Amino acid sequence: MKLNYVIIYVEDAVKATKFYEKAFDMKTKFIHESNMYAEMESGETTLAFANNEMLKMNIGIDALKGTKNCFGIAFSTDDVQGAFEKALSNGAKEIKKPETKPWGQVVAYVGDDFGTIVEICTPMG
Repeated sequence: MKLNYVIIYVEDAVKATKFYEKAFDMKTKFIHESNMYAEMESGETTLAFANNEMLKMNIGIDALKGTKNCFGIAFSTDDVQGAFEKALSNGAKEIKKPETKPWGQVVAYVGDDFGTIVEICTPMG
């Protein structure tokens, strides 16, 4: 078994890709002609965004309006402070400033416009 996709359901998939391009230097890989689904270039596992309406179309359930998705993703970098500051300057919301954990890893947390918790950390090992 292999993790191929992480799909975050949001109000606006294209807006989500623009945010991740600016805040985290990611590149958009694909935007469906409907503008309801988009993918980012993110290595082996694809980070994708889909409009909330796709939940109804694909699996028959409605997204909860006005709620945040309480979902987290993590990006690793050797420059956590720099990535943290770049994310904030491009619209991310500060959750927790960078700190060194007891095991030596530097970790910070920000929130995107769609309720996703984004961890920015140094690589492990």
